[in-house]
Amino acid sequence: MLQPKKTKHRKQFKGRMKGNSQRGAEIAFGSFGLKAMDSVFITSRQIEAARIAATRYMKREGQLWIRIFPDKPITKKPAEVRMGKGKGALDHWVAVVKPGRILFELDGVNHDIAQEALRLAAQKLPVKCKFIVRRDYTGA
Repeated sequence: MLQPKKTKHRKQFKGRMKGNSQRGAEIAFGSFGLKAMDSVFITSRQIEAARIAATRYMKREGQLWIRIFPDKPITKKPAEVRMGKGKGALDHWVAVVKPGRILFELDGVNHDIAQEALRLAAQKLPVKCKFIVRRDYTGA
């Protein structure tokens, strides 16, 4: 599972997810991409499940880039604990995703395989996604 090696602070505020993604909205590495259409927190488990689904369909051909990283800690209080007494302990890590963010990129496979692999990956994610192709892609 993805998580930071070290952070400055153990716990973080929730924050607000408004507006579109400013960074990571263009395809940078591969020829095909999976773009998020909504705002959502994606957990490290969901990212890993999507990665496995895509690589399994591609039969480990080509290359897959994960363009998001879960660097936000989410805390949770134990079950049946009374209110108050401070914030809960760290439970899991999430990546903050805004609309327009590229989640995964693919290269080294043909269009049909890439589309199906990213479709399978998108099914594992809690966000509506769109398959996109690099602007100067020729299909060679």
